[in-house]
Amino acid sequence: MPEIIDAAKRLLVGRPLRSDNLGRTLLPKRLALPVFSSDALSSMAYAPDEILLMLAVAGLTATAVSPWVGLAVGVMLLVVVASYRQNVRAYPSGGGDYEIVTTNLGPAAGLGVASSLLVDYVLTVAVSVSSGAQYAASALPALRGYEVLVAVGIIGFLTLMNLRGVRESSRVFAVPMYSFMAVMGAMAVVGAIRHYTGTLPPSESAGFEIVPAAGVDQGLVGLGGALLVARAFASGSVALTGVESISNGVPAFRKPKGRNAANTLAMLGLISAATLMMLVMLAQATGVRYAEDPHTQLTLDGEPLPVDYVQHPVISQLAEAVFSGAPFVFYLVVAVTGLVLLLAANTAFAGFPVLGSILGRDGYLPRQLHTRGDRLAFSNGILTLGAGAIVLVVVFDGRVTALIQLYIVGVFLSFTLSQLGMVRHWSRELRTEVRPDTRARMKRSRFINGVGLVATAAVLVIVLVTKFTHGAWITLLAIMGLFVIMRSIRKHYDRVSEELALTDDDTIRALPSRVHAIVLVSKVHKPTLRALAYARASRPQTLEAVTVGVDRDNLPDLTREWEALDLPVPLRILDSPYREITKPVLKYVRSVRRESPRDLVVVYIPEYVVGHWWEQLLHNQSALRLKGRLLFTPGVVVASVPWQLESSAGQTGLEGVDAHRRRQVP
Repeated sequence: MPEIIDAAKRLLVGRPLRSDNLGRTLLPKRLALPVFSSDALSSMAYAPDEILLMLAVAGLTATAVSPWVGLAVGVMLLVVVASYRQNVRAYPSGGGDYEIVTTNLGPAAGLGVASSLLVDYVLTVAVSVSSGAQYAASALPALRGYEVLVAVGIIGFLTLMNLRGVRESSRVFAVPMYSFMAVMGAMAVVGAIRHYTGTLPPSESAGFEIVPAAGVDQGLVGLGGALLVARAFASGSVALTGVESISNGVPAFRKPKGRNAANTLAMLGLISAATLMMLVMLAQATGVRYAEDPHTQLTLDGEPLPVDYVQHPVISQLAEAVFSGAPFVFYLVVAVTGLVLLLAANTAFAGFPVLGSILGRDGYLPRQLHTRGDRLAFSNGILTLGAGAIVLVVVFDGRVTALIQLYIVGVFLSFTLSQLGMVRHWSRELRTEVRPDTRARMKRSRFINGVGLVATAAVLVIVLVTKFTHGAWITLLAIMGLFVIMRSIRKHYDRVSEELALTDDDTIRALPSRVHAIVLVSKVHKPTLRALAYARASRPQTLEAVTVGVDRDNLPDLTREWEALDLPVPLRILDSPYREITKPVLKYVRSVRRESPRDLVVVYIPEYVVGHWWEQLLHNQSALRLKGRLLFTPGVVVASVPWQLESSAGQTGLEGVDAHRRRQVP
């Protein structure tokens, strides 16, 4: 069985890599761009939808401001990208916002940012994959009703690819990401040419009318209109998610890490902003109508839309209009967009494990998250992220509209605190820097981060005001809960470290005065004799064999066999009137401890090593119960002495490795 499990693992994950191969897994910019930009670029597939969806509440005239909302989001994106370029150069270690905020604002603020980022990484996977599953279902009607299963399967695939290592996954994701950039660029060029030549046809929904909601039927006027525009801006700001992933993934870049990460970030910002503006302007030019509930918010010639009408995403409607007459290009755009949405979650798989590793190193998460797996990836972090995303998809039934309301809050909270931390960082550095050119560069960086601080703080307020009652409170609750959990984990580790720290008395009393060895005997057979030989080899000051008189009829035979072997070890029989094994042994061991508190008691327990799970049910049950109780007894060491039964042969899992090594020897 172990050989089968090991072979399956090697087939799925790949052969283990040596630690000195870590440098080979680092990414050049051409591969880092698709790995770390997939989240930000894929959000272009639903950011325009969210802007139009919000504005549609106020009717048709409100959608006229969509280009201005898109422009505001694009400007904000460039501001954040410029700010984060300063971050990755100053802190290239991969701690990202967590390291920046912890260093400059304190551990509590840093832990708050880490909580926000961890929650948002899980949401990134859930939102991107759920949206991709909906695209797949719209293209393949047979998948309708199975979106949740499709999403779970995709998350499993992404988890597996990242377990194989970031470099291998980057090659898988490079082709669809670059294809998405290419088709978006082609749609921008062709759309612009057809618009200015008057040959751009309207979209499929251009003839629909939008029914405004009650209270905003006068359009974007008054406080209600302002709040609606703010909500549209907040929803469109989903386009900014993913920028922070590069700052957390700097260790995955080739050297010089900081400069390569900053250049990749600049490319990401320019491509994302241009794509968003292109989509919003084309949507305005082709008259796209998009609503949360098209059957109640959209009408055609004053009549409700047919029941079987399916509202297609904005990119689908734009591709059909721009490439009318070339249906194969339309299908290419839709296919590439859907594929990018499915793979967009890879950004979170690149950032979450690194952040989890840093938090594990600092004692805020289980330390298992800090270690790398066979393929030099942070396997435990990858598995944790995949499991969390699956839970979210199942709980929210894969509905993007519901999941999107939980989004953004954590990102902008980390954005704001990170920029505040960077302003304090530059101010502190300027106090000691004397070189004029370096001071000028630092002042420029502080100004950029200051602008980013003001901008992201303003957006954070807007997001909290407009999205709190629509689901943002759930995200805030999750962030606070994770914050409390991580503080508790750190307190536990600190308490254990303090408890285990050496004192002067400990160094004096490190060695026990005497060792009292006890070998537990149930029968006189080979496992018992091996345990006795092992105990004698350790040369304790006192050695005795102990058996529990559960079956009085068998005691004479056991005593006779013991004496017949003439063993140089006395056999003590413990009385057990209630036919118990554990309590008499515990009582005797504690009595030995009371008589000689400075003695170390070592209890040797013979155990069978079996090859099948069902054999474990038939053996070792008493030994396991006794071992579990003895482990809680101070001053007692439990030593298991194994005896391998024939069924355990070939169960080490190393036979195949040894055979492979033998074949390599000439």
